[in-house]
Amino acid sequence: MKVSIGFHRLAIEDWEGMASYATEAERLGVEGVWSAEAWAHDAVTPLAFLAARTTRIKLGTGIFQVGTRTPALVAMTSMALASASNGRFILGLGTSGPQVIEGWHGVPFDKPVTRMREIIEIVRIVTRGERLVYKGKVYELPLPGGEGKALRSGAAPREVPVYLATLSPRSLEMTGELADGWLGASFMPEHADVMFKHIEQGARKAGRSITDLDLQAGGAVSFSDDVDRLVAQRKPGLAFSLGAMGSREHNFYNAAYRRAGFEEEAQAIQRLWLEGRREDAAAIVPDEMVLQSSLLGTDEMVKARIRAYRDCGITTLRVDPAGATVAARLETLGRVLDLVKDVSEEAS
Repeated sequence: MKVSIGFHRLAIEDWEGMASYATEAERLGVEGVWSAEAWAHDAVTPLAFLAARTTRIKLGTGIFQVGTRTPALVAMTSMALASASNGRFILGLGTSGPQVIEGWHGVPFDKPVTRMREIIEIVRIVTRGERLVYKGKVYELPLPGGEGKALRSGAAPREVPVYLATLSPRSLEMTGELADGWLGASFMPEHADVMFKHIEQGARKAGRSITDLDLQAGGAVSFSDDVDRLVAQRKPGLAFSLGAMGSREHNFYNAAYRRAGFEEEAQAIQRLWLEGRREDAAAIVPDEMVLQSSLLGTDEMVKARIRAYRDCGITTLRVDPAGATVAARLETLGRVLDLVKDVSEEAS
């Protein structure tokens, strides 16, 4: 099992600290690093910064928000980052949600899954070096009735892997059909089939297997004998995902937990959050929900969680190591890497 890390804060202010974390993670053998994009810094700039500081670790957008860039710009940016990193770039795409897409970008949250499919198809036309002619339900290139002409990229053709951060059944099926990998969220190994059955269905449609994809999921990692304290620390963040990461009608994180069997709990948490009762929302997050979506506790407890991710089919464990400083986060990362190595050796 491989390991990847991410930068999930809204904004990166300590750029040298970020670079130190990534370069040391690379030395420790981490497979990839993902740069987030919400409503602060974009996902591209940190990766360009890290491309100049690293040599081996893969660099992925986790994620580009679909609809905020033209498909050709997504392709151009991807090819530039792939060139700058000597082929280490991974294009991660996700739909985000209407609150961000419409509230922050001023773009209608319209046909997000269809839009993502067409962006993938257009990006692959461009990166293969083909002339860009495309007619879909959302995009048509060149724009009809104007003076545009079908162009071919002036950059050298190159392969850019595409990973999708998807949660709804329809988008998960598209992941299995089109993507090179999956970036899982709201994922619990005990309920993996909630996600994987749709990915497998899409993969079969494309004449392949779910095992052809790199399946990435994981969560926060924190070590302590005081498990109750660790669980309590994670509840506000989980309540935020269930209550704030989307509108009342469109919260894909909440819907994923509901499909995994936490129907009443997820709805109650969202209701309290939207009423402004955030502490009450966090208080009712079930311990089981936290423990099944994180890697918390003693070495043996964390090792058991790693086994759970491995056994359900996750190929890359994506971790968010606890720590108030870069040094502390690296200490946690090194510890979990040792446990992943132990679990891998058990399997062999």
